[in-house]
Amino acid sequence: MRTIPLSESHSLPFWRRPVTLLFLMAAAMPISFATWSALLNNFVIEVASFDGSDIGWLHTVREIPGFLAVGVIAIIMFMREQVLGLVSLGLLGVATAVTAWFPSLGGILTITMLSSIGFHYYETVNQSLQLQWLDKARAPQVLGWLLAAGSGATLLSYGLIVLLWEPLNLSYNIVYLFAGGVTLAITIFAFFAYPQFEAPNPQIKKFILRRRYWLYYALQFMSGARRQIFVVFAGFMMVEKFGFDVHEVTALYMINLVANMLFAPLMGRAVAVFGERRALGFEYIGLTIVFTAYGGIYFFGWGVALAATLYVLDHMFFALALALKTYFQKIASPGDIAPTAAVAFTINHIAAVFLPAGLGYLWLVSPAAVFVLAAIMAMVSFALAMLIPRHPEAGNETILSRFARPATAAE
Repeated sequence: MRTIPLSESHSLPFWRRPVTLLFLMAAAMPISFATWSALLNNFVIEVASFDGSDIGWLHTVREIPGFLAVGVIAIIMFMREQVLGLVSLGLLGVATAVTAWFPSLGGILTITMLSSIGFHYYETVNQSLQLQWLDKARAPQVLGWLLAAGSGATLLSYGLIVLLWEPLNLSYNIVYLFAGGVTLAITIFAFFAYPQFEAPNPQIKKFILRRRYWLYYALQFMSGARRQIFVVFAGFMMVEKFGFDVHEVTALYMINLVANMLFAPLMGRAVAVFGERRALGFEYIGLTIVFTAYGGIYFFGWGVALAATLYVLDHMFFALALALKTYFQKIASPGDIAPTAAVAFTINHIAAVFLPAGLGYLWLVSPAAVFVLAAIMAMVSFALAMLIPRHPEAGNETILSRFARPATAAE
């Protein structure tokens, strides 16, 4: 496992270059995570008899490692980011593979915690590597293609579930074992097939919290709070209220994936052309409308067709979140990327630790109120996004920067 400077990686065969490794990891992660998500609601309801409060607690446990993602800073003091990313990806694969072996509340929560450690630590490192390895000019487009690649790999997994679940009478155990095993196999290959890539800017390996990144932190917090409602309750609604079966939920996910494969590269291009402020503003307006309509399903009894359509639109709007990554890439000092990725992941998950459990109890009283709260969060996010300058950079992090004294890199 030799080390190669990033500037010399172009001499390698294309399949061994850094961007190819990013695409390989982008495909490997969702094979496990998305399969786990697709089966989760049916699995916990049919096998463990979960209700709204149980699913809330499960997702609270799932988000604890995200809240503790700042621990990545301590680990990269003695382990390279690339190695940590692959080890975490392997843990996700193993935990997914054995999920069906523990069909009780305690067992499911334990395995969820392990898989979540793998997922969140991988995602923290992966975001850092993307921003270090991708050129700023090409980052929005490449990030869009990475989203499309992940969607394509997941589409294959979902397609197999939809086509084979009933004809072969598949079990949760078989599907989880296969998905986790594939992720683990890809991880082992990537670990031995690729050299260690050395980025030109050494990363600060300590906790940092810079005042000039405050808007990025605020947007991350709101993103984490808002996304929890979609991840936890939108899919749960499709099973609990409309009685979707495994293959029907998976088919809905497949529609999401096809939409992402088609539109994610275009969204990356749109961010490059129109800028982060307009892209995020468009996302948050769209999410406000979608979440308000979700509430209307319960207030006015709107049907399953509208619910499914909103679910797809919701997922598509979230793809524009890549603009938040490129916004930070433009304003960050090069050495701040790794530690700030860890800090931002923790901030993103502050609300995730308490919201699912708390909103699980609110769900028992009024599901519509949960989605109205999400719409309010989207409006707050829109107001924050309007503070992003048209051309963000270090020293011009927000539209208020012109009125403040010049900030140093240490702030």
